[in-house]
Amino acid sequence: MAEGELPGVLVVDIGGTQGVLENIAALLKKHFHLITMKEFLGNKEEMSKKIQAIFVFVCRPAIDRELLESLPNLKVIGNSGVGVDHFDLKMISSFGVKVTNTPHAVADPTADMGMALMLASARRIVEGNVLNFSG
Repeated sequence: MAEGELPGVLVVDIGGTQGVLENIAALLKKHFHLITMKEFLGNKEEMSKKIQAIFVFVCRPAIDRELLESLPNLKVIGNSGVGVDHFDLKMISSFGVKVTNTPHAVADPTADMGMALMLASARRIVEGNVLNFSG
């Protein structure tokens, strides 16, 4: 990596139906040079040396042995979700790579939904709604 060059981060894509959301990509661009999976696969030899991180968004890109073997400078895999149960942590750590996530990202919305479901159940809101709109 040249002086002043941002470290590369591999993302599946930017935008579209499968890619990282535009606002998240803008935040990542402040700290990383974004490399899409298409760019990586198109020039593996050059791109593999630049990639130091992978940003996993909605379980993409899939992290497997072949990918890890092709990224000699990889240091960290960042998951945009709460859990890491979809990663083979033992295999990843055997490459000396760390895994991180966003554990509190959906804590408040999850609690809100839990409370809403308990209140709806206790007050029989769904049943009342069905009766209200049935013929």
